[in-house]
Amino acid sequence: MSFSGVLAQLDDGLSSLIGQWNAYSTGIVTLLVLLITYSITSRVEPEIHPMLLARQGHGSPVRQTGESPIYRSNAAPHSMPLNSGLNVKEPGASKWSQGRDGDLKDIWRKAVAGLAEGEGAKGKGHILTVLGSEKVVEHKLDDITRQINLVGRHISSQGGSKVAIYLPNSVEYIATLFACSFYNVTAILLPYDQSDESVISMLQQSGADTVVTCPGTFPFDSVVKSYPALRQLVWVVDEGSKHLDWNEVPKGMGGKVNVSTWQDILNDNPQTAGNELPPADNTVAPDVIMFSATKTDPVGEMTRFTQGNLVSAVSAQLVAIPTKERFSSDDLFLPAAPLSSSYALVLTLVAIYSNASVAFNSVAGTSPDLALATQGVAPTIIVATPETLSKAHAETKGKVTSALASLSHWVQTRSLVQNGVMPAASFIASYNDSLRPRIGVKPGKLRLVYVAHPANSNTPLLSELTLSDLRIFTGARVIYALAAAPCAGAVAQTQFHDYRVSGDGKGSHFGPPCQ
Repeated sequence: MSFSGVLAQLDDGLSSLIGQWNAYSTGIVTLLVLLITYSITSRVEPEIHPMLLARQGHGSPVRQTGESPIYRSNAAPHSMPLNSGLNVKEPGASKWSQGRDGDLKDIWRKAVAGLAEGEGAKGKGHILTVLGSEKVVEHKLDDITRQINLVGRHISSQGGSKVAIYLPNSVEYIATLFACSFYNVTAILLPYDQSDESVISMLQQSGADTVVTCPGTFPFDSVVKSYPALRQLVWVVDEGSKHLDWNEVPKGMGGKVNVSTWQDILNDNPQTAGNELPPADNTVAPDVIMFSATKTDPVGEMTRFTQGNLVSAVSAQLVAIPTKERFSSDDLFLPAAPLSSSYALVLTLVAIYSNASVAFNSVAGTSPDLALATQGVAPTIIVATPETLSKAHAETKGKVTSALASLSHWVQTRSLVQNGVMPAASFIASYNDSLRPRIGVKPGKLRLVYVAHPANSNTPLLSELTLSDLRIFTGARVIYALAAAPCAGAVAQTQFHDYRVSGDGKGSHFGPPCQ
């Protein structure tokens, strides 16, 4: 057929098509064009390659007979050593030289020193205490350094060697922990708000000779009668009770317990005393003792961590998330879980070491209300308990009842599960914004939520669908970890960009090891 014949047939076909064109044809073509345009313009690349999600860790090539292989994160192959510490380098050392692992003292030294030139725009983080919804107190790092020195010196001079910390989340809690490290005293972190019998049992198991606590919660009379090994007590008194005499030992105690208050220790010394940290040394840092409740024992299992264990856990968390998403001086971190749990403690130490600002709220450790735990501040990163997040999820999910709310939730879930990206702002997606839980004074600023499931406990698991809903409700990424008593920090935790929901979403997974 000649070229002119082809053109003639094409002309006849177009004439026939145009002749049969009607309103239905226009509607169908318009719909196809809109569908193709939408699929092209809304197409997004997943935040992480699907193959990296499918294979998050790899087993060792060699294993013992009858045993599973040892799994490690893809970021830390078996040929490479584990992150054992903070790689602390002495002043003047070459940046290529190998640093030492360090301990908790180096974490506070880094916080006080701030960021080096070129590491960030801000120098030092801030330490805040939240007192209700309208009062937030900022503490100077130099003042906390003075507290660390004077309290540590006082405890050491009175012969204290094992200090039990029985406090809610507070500046005094973290200052006592660092004081124990600087003055070579074993710190014992007791879970707060326990029964008299549990407190006495934990003191007996740990062999504590000193307790730092607050009035009204510590059973002083019962402890002294049942635990004669107690030699020293330091009260942390609030502003409204400072005028009372807390140094008096009740009659019948025989004067065996040296009672003092945190405020008196500070006020009885000159303002210039304790402003400088003790010089660095290479002595072995003291251990830290923690308790983890089990299914059958509210007191739980006592675990002794070396400071090498803790700084290794801190190091693992530092590299567990993408570089651009790590803790920085622009972040405000709030532990909405008790610091007596190793996971919350390790993340708090990560925030301090990273020069992020840290806010302490005394209700955060025990309150299941996320809005109450985060009141007064606008955190960008929080660590919470499964119970707290379960309550927030149930309350918010119960509000998603209308057809439009369900459609908006479906669109956001589809973006997470099928596209692998956090939901983008849109008219449909923003319909449920008013239903979100109020987290902090600036909702929407939160970017990262950590939560750990304690192994061998009665705590219910958070399902994949629940975690997906929490990402939508909070607008933040959620990292779910498995915590166990013998392990500092996390045994394993989900990756930063892991939004998967398998099957009906009722299952749970914890991702790969941190390293």
